[in-house]
Amino acid sequence: MTGKPDFSKHMVNLASQRLGAKVQEVSDDFFAEAKRMLQDSEPTFKPDLYDEHGKWMDGWESRRRREPGHDYAVVQLGTRGIVHGLDIDTRHFTGNYPPQASVEGMDCGSVTNPVSGDWEELLPISELGSDRQHFFSTKYCSPLTHVRLNIFPDGGIARLRVYGEPHPDWSGIDLSQIMEVSSIELGGRIAGYNDAHYGMPWVILTSGRGKNMGDGWETRRRREPGHDWILVRLGATAEIEKVEVDTAHFKGNYPDRCSLQASMAGNETDEELAAKAENWAELLSPQKLSMDQQHFFQKHQLQDLGPVNCVRLNIFPDGGISRLRIFGRPQF
Repeated sequence: MTGKPDFSKHMVNLASQRLGAKVQEVSDDFFAEAKRMLQDSEPTFKPDLYDEHGKWMDGWESRRRREPGHDYAVVQLGTRGIVHGLDIDTRHFTGNYPPQASVEGMDCGSVTNPVSGDWEELLPISELGSDRQHFFSTKYCSPLTHVRLNIFPDGGIARLRVYGEPHPDWSGIDLSQIMEVSSIELGGRIAGYNDAHYGMPWVILTSGRGKNMGDGWETRRRREPGHDWILVRLGATAEIEKVEVDTAHFKGNYPDRCSLQASMAGNETDEELAAKAENWAELLSPQKLSMDQQHFFQKHQLQDLGPVNCVRLNIFPDGGISRLRIFGRPQF
């Protein structure tokens, strides 16, 4: 697959360190620790940097294999989810990249449960090249908590990204409480946007406040009429009781105002939702925003639209936000 596919643009990277993904088992990482390939940053190359094992590489690198077999790394995903695509990235690995790779998955019910069960094929053995990203679509439609990356026979991977839809196990969750139904941990995800020139849109649904201006969603400077927007599928249907819009670290580039629309969607695709969202009912009328600040909107400021499962945040006219949080009581 050439170019960046749609799944990499707004699907959640389930193997992101910021979500808590980690390497649980690795066959060998003599030259470079396997956990490096889960970093959210883009891989870098430092030509003059060496450590006690040799050339420092920004990724996972096993030693040269001198016996039959292949190397592998088992990754606990940051949250359980349905995988739609993979990025196996060999950037900066030239004479030391693996010529082939495959990926398997397993659902252990919870990411914290021990790895136990049978591995299911997500990606058959596929060819890799040097110094580039490799995007693969997947067709396995059941939730997963772990993936196993196999490389043949050995070598280095700069980054592994596993794009998909969060799919939590609600059986052990107390549904009587007000919850952040937009959060990735509870199944929230980005379903579309009109522009995302800077940052990664899905991080606005993660926990904590932004670490810097790059830790959020930011649009380009608008030079034409209109405004920018981003669309969120909630993890559960809920009557919305509170909203937070955080502009942390956005100072000369925060939006002047924001508003919210919401709807109860059916089986529409993300593209179909995006086409309809402009006409959804208003949940929150336009509100003034300030730089580098958390903005809280309480129930009395919100329109009573009843149960909804999708929200569109509008920003006027453009700019960046760090986090968006939508709170309500889940309904099933």
